[in-house]
Amino acid sequence: MQLPYVYRVTKYDPAGRDEHGHYTGAEDTAGDHGEVEAAYLQAVLAFAVEAGIDLLSVREPQVPSLAHFGLERPRRNFGLEGLIPAGLAGFHDGAEVPLGIGLELVRLMLRDSGAWCRLEAEGAFAVHVGWDQYLYISTSRPCEEAPARTRVLGLFPERLDASPYGFEAEEDGVRRPGDDDFWAELHRAVADGGAGILEETYLEGASRWHDLTHGTVDAIRAGIAPRARLAVWPPLSSDVDAVLGALPADGLVEGVWQDEDGHISSAIADETAFPELIARIRRAPAAALLPVGEGEPGPLFTAVMPDGDGVLRARWRTEATPRDREWALARSKGECSEEPAGGRLES
Repeated sequence: MQLPYVYRVTKYDPAGRDEHGHYTGAEDTAGDHGEVEAAYLQAVLAFAVEAGIDLLSVREPQVPSLAHFGLERPRRNFGLEGLIPAGLAGFHDGAEVPLGIGLELVRLMLRDSGAWCRLEAEGAFAVHVGWDQYLYISTSRPCEEAPARTRVLGLFPERLDASPYGFEAEEDGVRRPGDDDFWAELHRAVADGGAGILEETYLEGASRWHDLTHGTVDAIRAGIAPRARLAVWPPLSSDVDAVLGALPADGLVEGVWQDEDGHISSAIADETAFPELIARIRRAPAAALLPVGEGEPGPLFTAVMPDGDGVLRARWRTEATPRDREWALARSKGECSEEPAGGRLES
């Protein structure tokens, strides 16, 4: 739900904008990690206090998805270690954080550390960061003291109709719950040899891969991250030469490979990272190249994990497969229960 009062908070004086609203002044778009950054955080705090908010929910979290084959990431776990008690594992859709940690997440986003999310108190408050130090705050009621405090801090709050980074529901996707019916179908697909690996997207841009056998499905289900998106794929191919032969000359691909210990890894890479990707896949006993662009063959079927009470509160969707559409059609005709076990849909 889009909150009615939206404020854009920036360090850019509106007097420096042209007739199209583009800033043309001399202010640098980079963050200063100092007084200006502190002013941004104080502005968020002022709006949150006036809105009566002290607890925030992480929504649609994401991290960069392009391959990085170095020994370490540029910043370990995107700065989340030591900030969120469980580190990267605690950074998931629906995770609740106190306002103080929420402010530190805003700091990470202002510094473009890689981790990004929307922070919300449902029906009352929202904050997120756009490009070039543009901060967007939304509230359910008008604020008077917070904008005044923001101006004293040297920043410029401006009213907008809507944030360009507010959540917009996808029209073409599917929100099939990862309920008992889904896992029963997965058991059948594994038994008939059609399904071989499960992709668990626990953050936008970050996935875990699971090797599917009749004996592993239930254990995998027990360890799935909250509100993760699931995609079921055919088994990996042991004909690694054929997999590498299908690698395009350029563009984006997702390589998936299994090592000798059975661990499955993946990387989305462009042509600059192809040599390292080829080296990883060539040493693997089994691998696959998965499509990245739209319109290419996708997974067998997909789902989104509901919360522990069975309600599907995650807002993101999966790209619909033919089997997903069959499920949606059956549900719309009443062939599926309106409230399937473990998978009620939140309106």
